[in-house]
Amino acid sequence: MQIEESGRVFREAWIAGVRKHYPGEPKPGYVTPWDDTPGWERESAAAVYEQVRQFIEAADGATAKLTREQKGRFVALCWVAQIFKHFPNPKASYVADWSDMPEWQQETDADIFEHIEQTLASIR
Repeated sequence: MQIEESGRVFREAWIAGVRKHYPGEPKPGYVTPWDDTPGWERESAAAVYEQVRQFIEAADGATAKLTREQKGRFVALCWVAQIFKHFPNPKASYVADWSDMPEWQQETDADIFEHIEQTLASIR
């Protein structure tokens, strides 16, 4: 899968998760389509997709045994690293630890991991 495509898969999974889990109407930036997403965010989406893909493949699919929380934590941590890469002094809410993240975001991150697992399983 090419970088652009992997980033797009990640973004689409994020948007689907936000629409499913966000209480009320999400902020427009949370559901911005891929073509309107800022460059740093596209790059970050592709990078995190690749980290999750490599993690799943390195574990030879045993990540299926992880809990949803463990899967979500992995996505969240990878994303926080991208935020630090692109922003020297990010807002605290952008780099919040798992326990400080809102539930909708935790669930969305877990959904992203599981979506990537399913995507990989379908191309094997």
